[in-house]
This record gives sequence, C-alpha cells and structure tokens, in this order.
Amino acid sequence: MANIYCNLNTGSGLKKLNEYLLHRSYLTRYYLESKRSCFFCSSKKHFHTTYRRQLKIEKGHQSQRVLSERKADYSGTNNEEEENEVSKETLIWRAVKLPIYSVALVPLTVGSAAAYFQTGIFSARRYFVLLASSALIITWLNLSNDVYDFDTGADKNKKESVVNLAGSRTVTLLAAYSFLALGFIGLTWTSVEAGNMRSIILLACAIICGYIYQYPPFRLSYQGLGEPLCFAAFGPFASTAFYLLQGSTSQMNYLPLSGTILSASILVGFTTTLILFCSHFHQVEGDRAVGKMSPLVRLGTRRGSMVVKVAVIALYFLLFAFGLIKALPFNCILLCALTLPMGKVVVRYVKDNHKDKQKIFMAKYYCVRLHALFGAALAAGLVVARLVTIRYVPRPIFS
Repeated sequence: MANIYCNLNTGSGLKKLNEYLLHRSYLTRYYLESKRSCFFCSSKKHFHTTYRRQLKIEKGHQSQRVLSERKADYSGTNNEEEENEVSKETLIWRAVKLPIYSVALVPLTVGSAAAYFQTGIFSARRYFVLLASSALIITWLNLSNDVYDFDTGADKNKKESVVNLAGSRTVTLLAAYSFLALGFIGLTWTSVEAGNMRSIILLACAIICGYIYQYPPFRLSYQGLGEPLCFAAFGPFASTAFYLLQGSTSQMNYLPLSGTILSASILVGFTTTLILFCSHFHQVEGDRAVGKMSPLVRLGTRRGSMVVKVAVIALYFLLFAFGLIKALPFNCILLCALTLPMGKVVVRYVKDNHKDKQKIFMAKYYCVRLHALFGAALAAGLVVARLVTIRYVPRPIFS
C-alpha cells in the first residue's frame, strides 16, 4: 500500500514538475523572443534615424553643389552674354585699334625732337607725310597679323578680328598689301627728297622685322621672338630713321648719330615692347592651343606680371642712367620722371588683374598711355633743352 502510494505520488509529482518546467521554458523563450524583437525594433528604429540623418546631410551637400554649379553657370552665362552683347560699333573700334597708332606717332615725334635738339631744324610738312606713311604701315601690320592669326586658329574666337568682321581673308590681305605699298611709297619719297638713303635702309629694316614677325615661313612671334623684333623695329630702326629724315637738309644731309638719339630710341623701343607684351595676357590659352609660344605662354601670367614690374623699373633706371652720363639733357629726365605715377598704375593694374581675362584686356591700353606720356615728355624735354640751352651739343658717336 505504501509502495503504491509512493509510486502514485512520485508519478504525479513528476508530472507536475514536468508541467512546471515546460511552462518556465515557454516563459523564458517568450521573454527572450520579446527582448530580441525589441532589440531588432530599436536597431531598426536607430538605423532609420541614422539613415534619415545621413540622407538630410547628403541632400544638403547636393543642394549646395547644385547651387554653386548654378552660380558658376549663371556667372559664365553672364560673361558669355556680355561678350555676345558687345555692339558692332565696339567690335569695329577694337579692330581699328586707334590707340595702338601711338606706336607710329611716338617714334616720329621723339626722332623729330632729337633732330631739332641737334640742328634746330623741323619740317612740319615732312613730319605729317611721315606720320601718314607710318600709320599706313601700322595698318598693314594689324591687318596682316589678323590674317595669319586667323590661318593658325589663334583668332578663331576673336570677334574683333578684321577677318571675322569683314568675312573675307582675301579682301583683308589685299587691303593689307595696299596699305604697305602706299606707306612704303611715302617713306621712300620723303627719303629721296631729304637726300638721306641711310634712313630708308633703317625703315626697310623696321618693315622686315614686322614681316618676319608674322609672315610664313618665319612667324618668329610664334617662337617667342616678337618682343625683340618690336623693340628693334620701333626703337633703334624707326626712331633713328625719323631723326635722320627730319635733320637732313640740302645743306646738311649727313646728320651724325649721337648718344641722344640712341638713348631716346632705346627708351621708345622699351615702352613699345611693353605694349606688345601686355597685349598677350588675355589670350594665353588661345596662343598655347595653336602653338604660339609667346613669352607669356612660357612664363605664365603671374610671372608675366613680375616681368612688367621689372620692365617699368628698368625703364626709369635707364632714363636716370642716360641722364647721369649726359646722353639726355636734364629736362628730359625731369619731365619723364613726372610719368612715374602712370608707370605705377600699369604695374598695379597688371598685378591685380593678371588672372582676370576680362579686365587684363585693358592692360595694353594702360601701357599705351604710359608709352604716349613718356614719349611726349621725352620729346618735350629735347625741345625745351634746345630752346633753353642752345650751347649744349651732344658729341657724335658715329659720323
């Protein structure tokens, strides 16, 4: 009986224990599953929160990029619109390049003043014939330069190119040769009238410099030799030739070359070359694309701006040096020194704007102002020196 009772109790106890353990395992499993599901829910919620935050950041960055791109496109569009909105009259004015004709006026004026300083002789009729002939030669240079830059592609996007405006390369080239012929006839006639053949040789050398500067097969401007050719043509060659022509008469047609005209011609060549150098700042990329290795293409605009500063300093250093050795009278030194502010303007403008292709376009015109003012001061100094101190006569170097 006891055994039976014991067995019965044992069986029921085991049954209850088994039920208890099953219930506990179920609760434990339910608790773990609920906890795991909560963890996944919180992880999912955290993931969504992080994703939304990153999405907002990405959208912010993207909107900033789009805004900056739109600003760039807008500014670029504005620049293009500004270029497209340039009137036909403005393009014609740029093509004519009237201020550049100072490179014909200054050598003639300085050479004539040097001749007056030396001899006291000045022929107004001869002066204006030479001025008209020189202007025709400069027109030939401008037109032929546009033609051959058009051929190489350098002026492909240059709206103020005469070839692009006229729409005909042949007509532009024929006009250039016509101006060259008329100009050379005027120079030759003046030389024959003055009875001075040395002057026509010097002027022919100046024209040859212009020819090999741009004409094939030479095209020395594409080798970076344009500036030396410009210096020689407008400085020693042209200025000295005009000096000889204005100082020659029927009584004296063999005017000696003095230190005055050589010094003055060097200074004129310096300022003329500065105009050519600065005219390339805004077209460095175009020149590089067609293989035109101008000094600015080789140096870059930053170092080019430093070259301009050194050139202006060298200009005034040479001026004072020529004054110290008495190659130039004191009046020239004094009057030319008054153009120092203009020299500073050129240096500062190029330094501040050498990276801006729109603004640096004007650099050559600032150089034209310096060229014209310096040349006028130099010529005025020579004339005043003749009027004030007639006794001063420079020693001839070559006779």
